[in-house]
Amino acid sequence: MGAEPIRLLQGRLNNCMLDTYKAFENMKKIQIDKISSVTKNLALAQKENLTDDLSCDMGTVLAAQVLEDKSIYNELELPSGRMSKLKKGDIIAVALGERMALKGFVGRLPKTLKTGDVIHLLNMGGVAGECTSANTKEVGDPLRIRVLGGICRNNKLLNIGQATLFKPSKTLKSDVPLIVTTGSSMDSGKTTVAVEITKTLVRMGMKLAGAKLSGVGAMRDLFKMEDYGVFNAVSFVDAGITSTANLDDKTIVEVAKGAINHLSKKDPDAIMVEFGDGLLGRYGVMPLLKDKEIQKNVYLHIGCARDPVGAIKLAEECAKIGLPIDVISGPVTDNQVGRDIVGEALGILTYNAFNPNNEWLNLVISRWAVGHAA
Repeated sequence: MGAEPIRLLQGRLNNCMLDTYKAFENMKKIQIDKISSVTKNLALAQKENLTDDLSCDMGTVLAAQVLEDKSIYNELELPSGRMSKLKKGDIIAVALGERMALKGFVGRLPKTLKTGDVIHLLNMGGVAGECTSANTKEVGDPLRIRVLGGICRNNKLLNIGQATLFKPSKTLKSDVPLIVTTGSSMDSGKTTVAVEITKTLVRMGMKLAGAKLSGVGAMRDLFKMEDYGVFNAVSFVDAGITSTANLDDKTIVEVAKGAINHLSKKDPDAIMVEFGDGLLGRYGVMPLLKDKEIQKNVYLHIGCARDPVGAIKLAEECAKIGLPIDVISGPVTDNQVGRDIVGEALGILTYNAFNPNNEWLNLVISRWAVGHAA
């Protein structure tokens, strides 16, 4: 080999060594006090490397320091599901995402981000971003956190999309029946009724899986399903999505189909499907319910609302898109007045999770018996 090629090779080697040196110079170790559940699939350690080379992409994993104490909405959900109270000075692991809560925080991905910037914790699952609006009476001001750096491994900035349980799918390959709960808004009773329905069906001997297909990343609702017998439960977080807020319809639907296909591999008798937020919210519930492949697999559709107007409008909108509601539940059914108004207006069954009846079981028995969706 001549002198010139050797010099070129030596130059490349020197550049590579310089790049490596700069990378290591840019990294530092940090002790993390509390790891958020939205990062669960990465299995973060309490001590991780940090980098100042940051990204504003959804799912980017950051170390941040809590800047203040709060008296309400002041806990972080850990990967175990345990809630841990946050204190000023705590160093936490979070992931970037958006939130569009009707009751809570509204937040977006930052447009620029560097070490030392102050952003906000948007939910208890550890999704962080820039808060733009808040229901301060209910959740207080957004918790401010200072970015200490991006968490990295092998000199690569971590993103929750690097550790997934399933991939999005363009087609629904499953024919497993779906039991869907749709709400007129957040906090309309969806999880409560889903848990009660799950408990009843599991006690009857059905093998159920569970999926949360929209919302902002947290494990609480999945744990509630598992508490009453769901043998396997996943959410969009398991596809590397911190939040479905403002996601395009195509991505939301493909993530949902990926989740259903994944759960179907273990042959459940049915999959309990819950959506975060309501039908007309900003989390993508409408495109999911409009999808014809998903509609084909829905055997039971439960609508949840807080009042008669919400219940009636929810039923009307779902009928328009070709997925009529079979049963109305939620706070609107808490007493006989609401049940009567809704029953007379819609002519469908009502169900209250705190005073359950079993009329809806006739629908389950008849539809599973004939083996096709409503």
